[in-house]
Amino acid sequence: MSTDLSQNLRGLVCRELGADLRTLAEHIDAGRLTPVLDRTYPLADAPEAIAHVHSGQARGKVVITV
Repeated sequence: MSTDLSQNLRGLVCRELGADLRTLAEHIDAGRLTPVLDRTYPLADAPEAIAHVHSGQARGKVVITV
């Protein structure tokens, strides 16, 4: 079975507005926004961290500690 797929690639441009960034900073400072951490790796295990991200299994940020 053969299917033809076409893709339209477009650039994304955004502008950061000062008011929006201040609101975001307020939420972070108040603890209402926190990043989701999947795992942390020591620097020596950076190749494993990269492999984990490339595997598509990371469900949050992958952090390398120094």
